[in-house]
Amino acid sequence: MRVTLFLLLFFKCVLLPAQNISTAKPWTYWWWMGSAVTKEDISAQLQFFKKSGLGGAHIIPIYGVKGYESKNISFLSPQWLEMMQYTVQEGARLGIGVDMTTGTGWPFGGPNVDTSNAARNMVVTDGNLFITPTKQKVKRAAPGGEGFVLDPFQSNAMDKYLTRFDSAFKGISSKPRSMYMDSYEAYGANWTDDFTKQFKERRGYDLSSTLTLLTDSSGNPDAELVKIDYHQTLAELLYERYAVPWTKWSREHGFLTRYQAHGSPGNLLDLYAASDIPETESFGTSRLPIPGLRVDPDYSIDQFGTPNPLAMKFASSAANLMGKPLVSSETGTWLANHFKVSLSQLKPQIDELFVAGINHIFYHGTTYSPDKEAYPGWLFYASTNFGKHSHFAGEFSLMNAYVEQCQSILQNSTSDNDLLVYFPIHDLWATKAKSAGNVHLLEVHHVDRWLLDLPFGKLSKKLWNEGYAFDYVSDMQLKNLTSDKDGNLHSGKAIYKTLLIPAATYLPTETLAELKRLASAGVKIVFDSKLPSKVTGYADHLKRQTIFENELQMLAKVKTVKVSTDLEADLKNNSISREKSLSANHLNFIRKKATDGSKLYFVTNLGNAFQEGWVTVSAGSNFFKNDPILGKSLLAYRKGNVGEEFFLSLAPGQSCFLLAGTEKAARKPVSGKKEEFQISGDWNLKFTEGKPRLPAAAKFTDLRSWTTLPDSAEFFSGKANYKITFDIPEAVLKNQQVELDLGDVRESAKVTLNGKELGTLWSIPFRTRIDPKLLKMKDNVLEIEVTNLSANYMRLRDTQMPDWKKFYEINIVDITYKKFDAAKWEPMPSGLLGPVKLVYE
Repeated sequence: MRVTLFLLLFFKCVLLPAQNISTAKPWTYWWWMGSAVTKEDISAQLQFFKKSGLGGAHIIPIYGVKGYESKNISFLSPQWLEMMQYTVQEGARLGIGVDMTTGTGWPFGGPNVDTSNAARNMVVTDGNLFITPTKQKVKRAAPGGEGFVLDPFQSNAMDKYLTRFDSAFKGISSKPRSMYMDSYEAYGANWTDDFTKQFKERRGYDLSSTLTLLTDSSGNPDAELVKIDYHQTLAELLYERYAVPWTKWSREHGFLTRYQAHGSPGNLLDLYAASDIPETESFGTSRLPIPGLRVDPDYSIDQFGTPNPLAMKFASSAANLMGKPLVSSETGTWLANHFKVSLSQLKPQIDELFVAGINHIFYHGTTYSPDKEAYPGWLFYASTNFGKHSHFAGEFSLMNAYVEQCQSILQNSTSDNDLLVYFPIHDLWATKAKSAGNVHLLEVHHVDRWLLDLPFGKLSKKLWNEGYAFDYVSDMQLKNLTSDKDGNLHSGKAIYKTLLIPAATYLPTETLAELKRLASAGVKIVFDSKLPSKVTGYADHLKRQTIFENELQMLAKVKTVKVSTDLEADLKNNSISREKSLSANHLNFIRKKATDGSKLYFVTNLGNAFQEGWVTVSAGSNFFKNDPILGKSLLAYRKGNVGEEFFLSLAPGQSCFLLAGTEKAARKPVSGKKEEFQISGDWNLKFTEGKPRLPAAAKFTDLRSWTTLPDSAEFFSGKANYKITFDIPEAVLKNQQVELDLGDVRESAKVTLNGKELGTLWSIPFRTRIDPKLLKMKDNVLEIEVTNLSANYMRLRDTQMPDWKKFYEINIVDITYKKFDAAKWEPMPSGLLGPVKLVYE
């Protein structure tokens, strides 16, 4: 077995220059409320991060806490900069990295933004243009960061905004690793002072002469062309005047950049690619059919949408195409209401990010809270809380160890996507906008508004579901692609075998020229079902359309170009590798290349259609299984209809890596048939630690939520010990592979069997392997210490002492942004719900 490679991938981390700081460990958002921070508490929280297995923290100054006004520190003041530098220095000592936002709250704006460079809105009424300030101010601003939102399209607005930071960082040596820009939330912004001039120079005609077409929603072809031109101009200005200057300034000052391009009216692929670390966002809960996976019933899909890996792939595609080693995600935002999030809910969301190409997790997040502050401490209004007062703080390091092991491999391998899919954004721009300011905002929330309902989105979903490995490419990025003698596409960092053009209506002249260039160099281009029919651009359209049609027909006659009526067959003919077996079993995956050139897979079961079975992968048969939680194991192989198959056990909720190795398990028949022995009898329950006080001990034969017990158990949050003595049949002892399955656990379980600790189970499925030698026929003793959520205690706390809700601005709200009131909640099921079983073959 190629154990050397395994150990290299398993333990290697991406280290930041000159610092012992790991990006393989997950990082966290860190909200500084009012920036009312002290060195003592900064150090204490950094030590909590280190103990928990975090690799870094991202400082975001926000609104303050009532009663602490005198301790607030104004953003970028000498005292604030002193605290920031201390954080960086103390973090370096502890091995904790530090990032910061180039501002406070979001989006960019503040006290040095006045009416001359603040965001503006344009509306057309009765054919006339009306320009007004949006009057939007920085959301969740910190002391010293209040002010208007910056105009993202103005020529000198970003430069003027950054002069404040020039002065602040002059002479400072202890700097954060990276600057950060949050998602675009300049609501209603759709204009700037020289927009008319820029439009005419770029599009070739005067926008004022076509204002009625700009607002025409009748389907008029000319109106669609003007809308495309308008959005194209916005996108170019946003890229040239907002993203690029900020990135350039950051690099000149020694910072990397993390950029959330989503939510903007630009082409996300270009904007993400402008940064060093493209960052997507996982907001809310994916509707995954994993048995036992809970979704907060109060979460509003209509209001917030759900996470979608096809949207996440915009960030990872930009990273893959441009050779950026890190691609990050804001993770766990509003996964459920405060005090209701479990680690078992978090892991599937993280696994979904991994298969979408993300490899640098940022939790959302942790709130700075003084050590002396009573429970539950200071809290940011939006869940999830990853701080020291979280109910899963004791088990947090276990999930972080899982993430670190995964990211160690994902960061030290490169993409093996062999299909490149063109993003025809002009077809979107031709449609009626559904967002503020009458512009298309490409947000991660309601992806149906700009992605899923278009032919591009439908094609991407089909490719995803059918096991293809692909990235997206923009019009601008096509210009950087070259080809080799075999007709493969090269971006300088990634290699693709085919360029796939979705069924699109519009195509720019410049993009057609790039397709002709690539086709003439032997690149394989496949058009899905049809050729585009219209050239973009309202100016001199009829003449340009005739030229466009002629050149498009010439392109279609090139030997390597295909207008496909059977996409699967055409992609197969172009040697595109499809993971048909994985997709047929509803397993999600990402395929990558290790440093030695060998293939590897991360595979996750985010559904309920597969438990175990014979599967194949396109990269061959030399793999072993590495489960980051359960460890590594050999795979049994057999000869199948399409080559060698291996037997994969991967229950719903589980994930694993397939890593290169030559050693295989014995080729004995694998039945896959499992036997179960349910552990039953008298369960003794004793509460050991928690709030508001310890309920009385209990005994029962049927496992059920401890909230059904009397003596205040329905308000209890903490730990309780379950103990049972049981006998087992001889058949279990004779088996070499035995698992303990705890069934439903609310929320984590530390397991001890016959005096030996088996570890803490924190994710679905709540299973662990057992050494059969540990079992005996009679008088086995099983102890399970369960930790529940803090929600039940907060039901009581909000009735008796709601004084903890003392924050400015939005204060604290529930998952629908209404006033937070835990007192009205029903008790959350708690404890060991079972059934508890031994599983063996």
